[in-house]
Amino acid sequence: MEIHELVWLFLAILLVSCAISGYAIWSMGQVWFWKRAIDRFEESDRVRPPQPGVIVFTGSSSVRFWKTLAQDMAPLNVINRGFGGSQMAHVTYYATKIVLPYSPSAIVVYAGENDLSWPWHKAPETVLNDFQKFVDLVHAQLPSTWIYFISIKPTPRRWKQRLKQRHANQIIEDFCRTKPNLQFIDVSAAMLNASGKPRRDLFRWDGLHPSARCYILWRSIMQPILLEQFANLPSGTPLGPYLGSKLGTDQTKP
Repeated sequence: MEIHELVWLFLAILLVSCAISGYAIWSMGQVWFWKRAIDRFEESDRVRPPQPGVIVFTGSSSVRFWKTLAQDMAPLNVINRGFGGSQMAHVTYYATKIVLPYSPSAIVVYAGENDLSWPWHKAPETVLNDFQKFVDLVHAQLPSTWIYFISIKPTPRRWKQRLKQRHANQIIEDFCRTKPNLQFIDVSAAMLNASGKPRRDLFRWDGLHPSARCYILWRSIMQPILLEQFANLPSGTPLGPYLGSKLGTDQTKP
């Protein structure tokens, strides 16, 4: 084969590879891309149904990779329903399959980071709007269920997007203050070093996904918040009038 033929062959392979990669990335932004992951959750639920009143952690890969979640949140009864590089709108779309069926006492959401990033570059206001839709969907059926939004974390890899992330966090936190049974959990401040940059030890090699040390930090922040609200709730008790009558708590913001 002559040199010019090899060049054309290389270019053809390169173009095909780029097209395949582009399609794969584009597909991740579509709700149907995550159907297989959701199907696996549903199959797991058929084999081993979660107890009503469980605390559901859901969202993108920062939740999905939290392999020690159950032991980290003990004695609270939690399940992990994180899926890949999902976005806030995807979590809302599949809530009827992997959130609402459990009649959860609480839902802890980590989403929005992928939304703001390449190649989607959504506006912070879009993330807020998608989260509002999630809240409306859940509270229309489960008005007493608490929803916690974990702040979009600062990362070395996406540090250039930090201004957008801060803005998204701020407007979501402001929204959470306006609704009952809704709380914003800030993990971002604790993830910065003395220079105001992300602590490298809190991330895997890719500078994006949380390390084991990061999950230890997150546990130290989230577990006390959840225990304060749910420590006295017997395992398997669906949330509803129970909290108000048994714990004597007013399910509204102070």
